Amino acid sequence: MTGQTSDKIHFLNTGHSDCIILESDGRFAMIDAAEDSDFPADKPHLNLQGYEEEVVDYLLKNCRGRDGKVTLDFIVGTHAHSDHIGGFDTVILHPDIKVKKAYLKEYDESKVFVMERLRWDNQEVYDQMVNALKERNVERISDFEQCKEKLGNFEITFFNGSQRKRFIKYGENISSVVTLVEKEGTRVLLAGDLNYKDGDERRIAKQIGKIDLLKVGHHGYAGSTSAFWAKTLSPKYAVITNNQSRIFPDVRFKLEKIAHSELHFTADENGVTAYIGSNGNINMRSGMVSTSISSGNSMPLGGKGLAYAVK
Repeated sequence: MTGQTSDKIHFLNTGHSDCIILESDGRFAMIDAAEDSDFPADKPHLNLQGYEEEVVDYLLKNCRGRDGKVTLDFIVGTHAHSDHIGGFDTVILHPDIKVKKAYLKEYDESKVFVMERLRWDNQEVYDQMVNALKERNVERISDFEQCKEKLGNFEITFFNGSQRKRFIKYGENISSVVTLVEKEGTRVLLAGDLNYKDGDERRIAKQIGKIDLLKVGHHGYAGSTSAFWAKTLSPKYAVITNNQSRIFPDVRFKLEKIAHSELHFTADENGVTAYIGSNGNINMRSGMVSTSISSGNSMPLGGKGLAYAVK
């Protein structure tokens, strides 16, 4: 491929959940770890398709170092929803995977509206991740607003990395961490599940400005991607961790008609890999690079049906 670079962002096909691997100059980091197979006994409705084994398999096939082990310089749990951090305990505890550092904000269920606390397993998946970090003696950073990381050729900045005072109780999505990845003039924004319910999109968009690639917030569901967000960021490419058929029409309209973005859907394209060059040069490729995945397979990893909870 012309202009191919070893610096990549892997958007894994994990159905309607998030798992993103940053790769630069032979170094790796991971943002979110997809939905897991565990669910509390009193919440059988959360018996959803899990992807933790597929995530581990992908890491082992594509991210091993010369010692045969996978080393993640850091991991980020964007917020306490199982479709984002559910698989982290499996990743952290795997004997062939070493995590050097973890970014994870404190979760306070008293700040989340009551129906989410009753219906979802936020506390359980948060506790599982925290306990796994403790078991493996991984350093955890819980307050990291605009903290910076260096990963190979990537310069990384975290936004919404501190708890904010809220006058209204929203869902946990409002706390989602946003990650800016920069390389020699190329800018990629990974929005987690950020939404516009308390003005966070407007606040963060003003801080960031124009970007080249956006991982769309909240899987393209309602409540994400305000017109101000789309216009201010104006990404050339937008990656949505979902099926095209499930995108909220208003979100698609704003991305295509206001931002004029080229859309990519991880669940339809069997994952998406972005090759990150300089000065806004990005090459987008459909499909995940794992040798265990057929390039012609457009089904989500695991291949199980479409039942899911919107988180």
